[in-house]
Amino acid sequence: MIKPQHPSARAALHRSGVRLTAWLVAAALALAPQPSLAQQGNNGPRLLRDTEIEQLLRDYTRPILRTAGLEKQNIQVAIINDPTFNAFVADGRRIFVNYGALMQSQTPNQLIGVLAHETGHLAGGHLSKLREQLAQAQTQMIVAMMLGVGAMVAGAKSGSEGAAGNIGMAALSAPQEMIRRNLLSYQRQQEENADRAGVKFLTATGQSPKGMYETFKRFTDDSLFAARGADPYAQSHPMPAERVRALEDLARSSPYWDKKDDAALQLRHDMMRAKTSGFMEKADTVYRRYPPSNDTLPARYARAIATYLHGDLRSALSQIDGLIQQQPANPYFYELRGQALLEGGRPAEAVAPLRKAVAMTNGAPLIAMLLGQALVASDNKATTDEAIGILRVALARETEAPLGYSQLAMAYGRKGDYAQADLAAAQAAFLRGDGKTARELASRAKTRFAVGSPGWVKADDIVATKPMPGQK
Repeated sequence: MIKPQHPSARAALHRSGVRLTAWLVAAALALAPQPSLAQQGNNGPRLLRDTEIEQLLRDYTRPILRTAGLEKQNIQVAIINDPTFNAFVADGRRIFVNYGALMQSQTPNQLIGVLAHETGHLAGGHLSKLREQLAQAQTQMIVAMMLGVGAMVAGAKSGSEGAAGNIGMAALSAPQEMIRRNLLSYQRQQEENADRAGVKFLTATGQSPKGMYETFKRFTDDSLFAARGADPYAQSHPMPAERVRALEDLARSSPYWDKKDDAALQLRHDMMRAKTSGFMEKADTVYRRYPPSNDTLPARYARAIATYLHGDLRSALSQIDGLIQQQPANPYFYELRGQALLEGGRPAEAVAPLRKAVAMTNGAPLIAMLLGQALVASDNKATTDEAIGILRVALARETEAPLGYSQLAMAYGRKGDYAQADLAAAQAAFLRGDGKTARELASRAKTRFAVGSPGWVKADDIVATKPMPGQK
């Protein structure tokens, strides 16, 4: 590496390098794969998991992904614990959506439109293309910096430091600004392409693009004042008014513009919003949003959740029983009853409704883990083997769930199988992002397993894993 020798050149390079590094790091973070909650633990964005909501989101995305040619790519929708409205793609295999977007989308079509837009990014390979642009920009920036530094060094040697220094600084700053604008322009074009792709996917699946337009229009109206006077070439997204006008023209051309959401799907959407409110909002907020005068099923669902979460288990169980009476084939009401009993300190009573929920959902792994937890917490040695079997099957389908491994560790410990207990506890710690504890437990597990056995190999893998940045 050639180092500039003149102090003024070195200082200029450092200042420019800091700006460049900060900008590239920010861009890289925006594009970096986002680990799941299980991988990041308390160090990163926390994900929310719920079988009912995830199934609805799968139903929303399945036809769009099929049309986009991504059906076999196992694209997942991950819910971020954030109340603001946002959705994005970051790793080519997941669409991240804040729970705020679930809450604020009043119709299925509005949320489906957002998911269609994000699918447009995936189908267009925008992440990999943008990374290529960033790599090219970094090379161009370094070349520009070297040329600018060279001009300053040459000026210093010739004795015309002032003029040459000004020329050198111009050589540093002008290309830097031009490259930045080119990248932003490229990102704006990607957003426009994703809009067009989203409308195309919605039309191909017989769905209205109106919800997508309504969502972007609503947030555009909120941001118009902030965008007034902004430089349109320094924005990473198209200017709001321009983007929405283009989207409206495109969306209105769809033959399905006025198509309404199916009533049954709207009810599922309303139930999802109510469930999210019940679990994520304060009790007084839930009761204001869903007052007792509102006797709809979603309102009763939200109030039942809020009631059990805030300590009135008897009243909550009565409300949940009323929900079950109205919809006896709804597995998520049995799941809620079991969860309320389990968290209310009555695990033995939680087993029956959770068994029913598992059976009705074809063994949904997250619900099965709750059942395993209830069996373990019941402190009944006769059900320990059953709990281990249920948890292992669930973890085979849901491999990044710390809860499942924690409960498995407790079950093995109850049986006196401390090798498996240590291994399961190590896996749970690893998935929570606690690498230090995971390696300690795995090291102890290795001493309990026969060398070369499957358990020993798994424990050795954890011991050999190097901490990721930010992990212990």
